Amino acid sequence: MEKVLLLHSSNDGQTVKILHYIEEQLGESCQCELKDLNQLPELDFSCYGRVLIGASIRYGHLNKKLYEFIARNQSALEQHKVGFFCVNLTARKEGKNTPETSVYMKKFLKKSPWQPKLQAVFAGALRYPMYSWFDRIMIQFIMRLTGGETDTTKEVEYTDWNKVKEFAVQFKAI
Repeated sequence: MEKVLLLHSSNDGQTVKILHYIEEQLGESCQCELKDLNQLPELDFSCYGRVLIGASIRYGHLNKKLYEFIARNQSALEQHKVGFFCVNLTARKEGKNTPETSVYMKKFLKKSPWQPKLQAVFAGALRYPMYSWFDRIMIQFIMRLTGGETDTTKEVEYTDWNKVKEFAVQFKAI
């Protein structure tokens, strides 16, 4: 049975939900271990057959701890079977939901010394009721500007689960 490390840098839990779904898709041939990339000590990559990193965007940026993790582990990442995906609300729109068209993936690839071979971009979820007052107002403002949901009583999941399933198949094949 292959050991798979699932790392996340998540704000509101949708990235973790996506990783759990990918874990289900990988099936019983894989033993998955989920870890918070933002709180990680040193890792022994040799314990894992493959590694998947999922990171969410908040206010236009990935968590700086993701970049610190990459800087510390770049050599191991380059030598392993590794996939990377980012989660953001902009990806709910056609034409902004692929690694080639996502402004956030482009920004990541420009900033990161590590260039993952397997990449994906997934739409996240809007969870107004769980946000702090400040986040609710800011996200509502951003959604108003981008033509998204502005009713702060709603929760909307934009994730395309078929797209996630296809990515899981690609990840298992690397």
